[in-house]
Amino acid sequence: MYCNMVRLLQVLALLVIAAPAGAHDVDLTKLPVGDDGYSGSPRLGKVFSCQRVFNKNAPGAQATGAWKRADGTYDLTIKPFVPGEVKHVSELSIERQSDGRRVTGNGLPDHPTGIYPVPNSSEAARYDRNPGRIQAQKIDLRLPAEPQAAAEPGCLPMGAIGIMLSGSVLFHALDARGDDAQANEILDACAGHPQQQGVYHYHGHSPCWQDGHDAAGHSILVGYAADGFGIFGWDDVGGKLLHTADLDECHGHVGPVEWDGRIVEMYHYHITPDFPYSVSCYKGAPVQFGLGGPSGPPSAGGGPGHGPRQGDMGRGPPPGGGRMPPPPRP
Repeated sequence: MYCNMVRLLQVLALLVIAAPAGAHDVDLTKLPVGDDGYSGSPRLGKVFSCQRVFNKNAPGAQATGAWKRADGTYDLTIKPFVPGEVKHVSELSIERQSDGRRVTGNGLPDHPTGIYPVPNSSEAARYDRNPGRIQAQKIDLRLPAEPQAAAEPGCLPMGAIGIMLSGSVLFHALDARGDDAQANEILDACAGHPQQQGVYHYHGHSPCWQDGHDAAGHSILVGYAADGFGIFGWDDVGGKLLHTADLDECHGHVGPVEWDGRIVEMYHYHITPDFPYSVSCYKGAPVQFGLGGPSGPPSAGGGPGHGPRQGDMGRGPPPGGGRMPPPPRP
C-alpha cells in the first residue's frame, strides 16, 4: 500500500516537473549518468572525493538493465526498486546549544524501507542482490550552529557526509566503484539502502522526506552536512527548480533561508535531480561524523557483499519487484 501511494505521488510529481515552466525543467527519463564523476579538486558537477582510486570490482550491483542507456543517460522512471514496507523505530534529537548543535540518533529512518537482504523473488535481485541488513547506529554529532566557509573546500570521504531530518544519513553520489550510485545501484521506494555495515543511507533526494517550502517558496531544511551547513530541497526562492549548473562546485550557494526560526542570508547546500545530486565537497570544516556502529538488532538478514556488475540480464518481471519511482518535486 505504502509503495503504491509513493509511486502514484511520483507519477504526479513527474508531470509537474515535465510541465513547461522554465529553463531548468528536468527530464527524468534522460538523466546524465555520473559514472567516474569524481575529481581531485573542487569542480562543478563532480564529487571532490578524498578517495582517488576506485576498484570496479568492489561490492555493488551485479548487473544493469534497460534503464541505463548507451548514450550516457538513464531513465529513473523505469528503474526497479527494492520492494517492501519495513517499519523502523527512528530516534533523532537535534538540540541547539550555546557552543553549537548537538545531533544524536540511531540512524534509522522515520519512513518504511525496502526488505533487506533483497528478496530473491524480486526484480531488484536480478540486478542488485544487496545482502546488507539495516541496523541501528550510534550517531553523535556536534555541529557548528553558525557554520563558516573554510579557506578552501574540503574533499568528501566514503560513507556518511550528512544527517537528514528523516533520521538516516546521506552519502555522496558515488558508489564503491566510483560510479553514479543512483544510476547503478537498486534502491528502495524511498531511495535508500544499507551498506555492508548496515548503515541505511541515501545518495540523493528521497521522496519520503518531509520537505516543503517556506513563505518565500524556498525549499525547507531537510538535513545538515558534517560541516554544519544546511541541506535544503531542490527549489530556490519563488519555487524555482534548481539544477547542478545553478550551484557552485560544492553544490550550494548563498541566499535567504529559514535557519533556527528566522530568515538569514547564508551559504547552504541544495538537493538537485541531476548528478551529483547533493553535497559534492565541504564548504566548511567538517566534524568527525561519529557513527558508532550497530547499536541494536538488525531489521533483516545479512550476508556477504555484492558481486561485480555484469551486463543487462533481461527485464522479465519476477513477482515482488517494482519500478523505481522518480523523485518528486516538493
